[in-house]
Amino acid sequence: MKEITSGSDLQQGLHRRNFLKTLVWGGGAGLWSLTSGSRAALGDGKADVLLLSCIDYRLVDYTVHYMVGRGLRDNYDYVILAGASLGAITDKYPEWNKTFWDHLGLAIRLHGIHKVMVMDHRDCGAYKLILGENCCKPREKETKEHRTQMQSLEKAIRKKYRDLEVELLLMDLNGVVEKI
Repeated sequence: MKEITSGSDLQQGLHRRNFLKTLVWGGGAGLWSLTSGSRAALGDGKADVLLLSCIDYRLVDYTVHYMVGRGLRDNYDYVILAGASLGAITDKYPEWNKTFWDHLGLAIRLHGIHKVMVMDHRDCGAYKLILGENCCKPREKETKEHRTQMQSLEKAIRKKYRDLEVELLLMDLNGVVEKI
């Protein structure tokens, strides 16, 4: 599969939002529709994972590429909140907390998910707005802050849904993902 690293890689007139409908395979010669022959098209109504990530437009393509690379194409539900883990637990925006928990409950009931993947990212504007401009400098402090927020969310998820697996991930701005 061709690695997709920027909007310019989405050639042949594909708009960013249409990327979720189409993937570029091979040398860019052919397009594979995500609905043709996909699990979603089969209508089995199941997904293994719920992914929580940030709204940051810089990382949309990397996030989809990462999930496909993990073998999860058409096999995950997707919740997007500014700040990802922080957005799901911050007192500053309680509606976001409710949104996350409502989506998680629905994903369990509707699609039988058994795992939550929480994907925060570096240089997150929501972290800076909610926790303060200096929350995440230097890099070691940034990693620690993300770890703290993600582990708080993980603890809350495990308290409410004991059988769910939780995986914590931190994406760099170049698309590299590390487990926390």
